[in-house]
Amino acid sequence: MKMKFNNKYIKWGLTAFAVIAAAICFYYLVFNVSEFIGNIKGLLGIVMPVIFGLIIAYLLTPVLNFVEYRVLFPVCRRAKIKESSMRNKVVRAISILITTIFLFLLIYGLCAMLVSQIVPSIQNIINNFDTYARNLTEWLNKLLEDNKDVQVYVSSLVLKLSNDLEGLLEDTTALLNRSGAILISVSLSVLGVLKVLWNFIIGFIISIYVLASKEVFVGQAKKIAYALFGKETANSVIDSMRFTHRTFIGFISGKLLDSFIIGVLCFIGTSLMKTPYAVLVSVIVGITNVIPFFGPYLGAIPSAILILVVDLSHPMNCVYFLIFILVLQQVDGNLIGPKILGDSTGLSGFWVIFSITVFGGLFGIMGMIVGVPIFAILFAAVKAVVNKSLRKKEMPVETRLYENVGSVGTDGFHEFIPETRQMKGIKRAHYVAENGKKDIKDAKGTEQSDKDTTPIEKDKR
Repeated sequence: MKMKFNNKYIKWGLTAFAVIAAAICFYYLVFNVSEFIGNIKGLLGIVMPVIFGLIIAYLLTPVLNFVEYRVLFPVCRRAKIKESSMRNKVVRAISILITTIFLFLLIYGLCAMLVSQIVPSIQNIINNFDTYARNLTEWLNKLLEDNKDVQVYVSSLVLKLSNDLEGLLEDTTALLNRSGAILISVSLSVLGVLKVLWNFIIGFIISIYVLASKEVFVGQAKKIAYALFGKETANSVIDSMRFTHRTFIGFISGKLLDSFIIGVLCFIGTSLMKTPYAVLVSVIVGITNVIPFFGPYLGAIPSAILILVVDLSHPMNCVYFLIFILVLQQVDGNLIGPKILGDSTGLSGFWVIFSITVFGGLFGIMGMIVGVPIFAILFAAVKAVVNKSLRKKEMPVETRLYENVGSVGTDGFHEFIPETRQMKGIKRAHYVAENGKKDIKDAKGTEQSDKDTTPIEKDKR
């Protein structure tokens, strides 16, 4: 007798095997957490070039699509070049070449700005640090000469910071005197940089292959989804992945473009105001603007302190800079940001702050940057599950309908009973999911309004 795979005993055996295997894995995970984490880190180290390649390809995909669909394909249509597989391959090759040139020009521009502007500014600040610190102390003493208690507190605080800085400098000097330790430290740093550079180079090569065949990879992923799941489930999974892609890439690319514009506008404004270290300040403001909500403050506060310390003879320059940043952030939040980002996340202000706080605490600066789109995806998934469950129960999904609800009737009719403390004089309120109208009755049960009564409610009465 030929045994069929769909035999119920085979299914029970496979289920039991899966349960036992999961229990063994859980036991191993609980009692060998450190070893498990070490294995995960080792595996990540091996596949890191692939991860680099996928990230690079994902970030360059919008540029590639823009070059193809906004530039090269219109040129082909105007030149009356017929569509063919060969034409598409040539267009894809040219698009990848243009995208690669764009990436290297971007890296070259950042490195040139770093070497020519930012590094000299930082070196100048370090060389004149003693002068800045002395001028700041004198300025604070002069400013607080009428308030001795505050002056003593501030002087002690400045002295403590100076001692800490002096101790740090002494430790650095001691480290420099130990040639062996410094050689090992430099060697490890060089090896780390070379490893990252090697991962980037291999990842860049992988990204070219991914960009060249991105439609094939997407098709293979969809094929696997339809093979593993039913049609309805597979469609839901693919739609969820589309939403995830739109949310994530829309937020990241839009935020990078928005931060670049803010950095350029900040450089123009600080140059017109003759702010010291305009390039360095603009780079700080632009980079920190990538972080939602808290970014402008993280960039403005240290920049303002730097401007104040460097130019103590004109303290109003610091005030002007803060006013300029405030106006710039208002323009960004109300004009530039909505035009570029739109409603890419769909989160309220509270959930934005929540996601930044949680992901920033878990993963640092990178968590603060990607926390908002990740939380938006999780929020949308939970919302979809909740709405689906409510629709199965034939209940409305609009949140506003639940704001004053004390309980829900159990007679099969969509009866929302409000809280009497919030709605005095009203005993019952009926919300119909089809048209959202309500039938309000007073405490005696007399009808208040017959115009809002639906035919379904009349039949029920």
